Amino acid sequence: MTAESTIGGIVPKAVPDTVPAGWANTREHLRTRSEEAVTNHLDNVMPALESLRSQAGRLSEWGTELAHRLLAGQRLLAAGNGGSAAEAQHLTAELVGRFDAERAPFSAISLHCESSAVTAIANDYGYEELFARQVHAHGRTGDILFLLSTSGRSPNLLRAVWAAKEHGISTWALTGSGPNPLAAACDEAITVDAIAANAQEGHLIAVHAMCRAFDAEVARHPGPLTRNRP
Repeated sequence: MTAESTIGGIVPKAVPDTVPAGWANTREHLRTRSEEAVTNHLDNVMPALESLRSQAGRLSEWGTELAHRLLAGQRLLAAGNGGSAAEAQHLTAELVGRFDAERAPFSAISLHCESSAVTAIANDYGYEELFARQVHAHGRTGDILFLLSTSGRSPNLLRAVWAAKEHGISTWALTGSGPNPLAAACDEAITVDAIAANAQEGHLIAVHAMCRAFDAEVARHPGPLTRNRP
């Protein structure tokens, strides 16, 4: 190596012409472990699906009853924390927007979406009152409060159930494995018997299944409330 090839008098180390011994085996081992993790995750979806299939009747009943309530002018309130908040918002979006076919919009509110109200309530009253106070504000007799939780133990959801009962609001819970406090506190519950991540994936399937039943029931009642409005 010539003087010109040095940097500040330091001779750089030569780059090896070959891959270090064992590197390929390490890479293959890591790839195998990653594939195994993915395969295990996909295998664990099946218990969630089977758990939902065993409760298909209740999912159908919920979709049908929700259609009757909203056609009568009632409202759906939905809530959850973290990923469950996303699922709650997914459901309300399907109702205010549409699921498949064109139809009228229906009143559905996700209680975590209004950032100013959420932060004000959490700051002034504590996070446990986050949803309960909104139930007091928005809920009316005959409405439905739909709560999602993989653990079924969130204090702010339990407080929301107690608030709903004060106003004659029906409470439905979609949770992970039962029994759990939220399922026990609500009027009706569907528990998905799977680990948390897969239970949450099951919740999305349950939401879509409810929307199928909802739209089917709405379609059976043609009229001003069910037609798509300009």
